[in-house]
Amino acid sequence: MEGERLRLGGVEVETRLAREFQRFPVLRERQNISGASLSGGEQQMLAVARGLMMAPKVLLLDEPSLGLAPQIVQMILRTLRQLADEGLAILLVEQAAFLALECANRGVVLRNGTAILEGTAERLRADRSLVEGYLS
Repeated sequence: MEGERLRLGGVEVETRLAREFQRFPVLRERQNISGASLSGGEQQMLAVARGLMMAPKVLLLDEPSLGLAPQIVQMILRTLRQLADEGLAILLVEQAAFLALECANRGVVLRNGTAILEGTAERLRADRSLVEGYLS
């Protein structure tokens, strides 16, 4: 997270860094290790933390669950839900759509790049034909 140190003053960086270490404690333990040496889950946590260090208005994520253990996926999705509950807008692109809908407010189902269905996450999760055709 060195790039952020150059843009912000030291106190603000340390405050944000402390917040991300609290959110992802394993990153504090592994902070002296190259990002390339981290596990896939740790790399995903690092990617989210780096994005959050910039205090974004919208956090964009593409396939954050790809190749991760189910426990890590659940932890990442819980974190995203907490961030959304705190007011951060999140745009999540995810093939594991049913998992994504567990932490989403709204969803859009795309087929060949065209939106074919959209609505509240609750409604999309409850649509059996949608679940069978697209989300399973």
